[in-house]
Amino acid sequence: MKIEHVAVWVNDLENMKHFYTTYFNGQANDKYTNARKQFESYFISFESGARLEIMRKQGVDNTPSDTMVGLAHIAFSTGSEEAVDELTERLKKDGYSVVNGPRVTGDGYYESVVEDPEGNLVELTV
Repeated sequence: MKIEHVAVWVNDLENMKHFYTTYFNGQANDKYTNARKQFESYFISFESGARLEIMRKQGVDNTPSDTMVGLAHIAFSTGSEEAVDELTERLKKDGYSVVNGPRVTGDGYYESVVEDPEGNLVELTV
């Protein structure tokens, strides 16, 4: 088996689509809209075959917290330590918050962690 996709509720659908397509080379499908349910979403596909569904629905507006139970982060393998460094610096320069790193973790990963536009944690790793 493989994970087909992970879904995340968002507030600003277009901004989140821009973030994941711009910095992670994702390809978004056409927006799906269900006016009756006040729901809209994009599936963003990545080179590995994994997909991220970003969704917005009227009334869903809780914000993430580092102490909540649930999805902790999304990790993207960049392929090299240099790529982790470069993408981290690019995101920082573009105004995104770098939570930590780049660094070698206690379990041997080379990584950094950044926040996407809505505060979800995104890990950049080798």
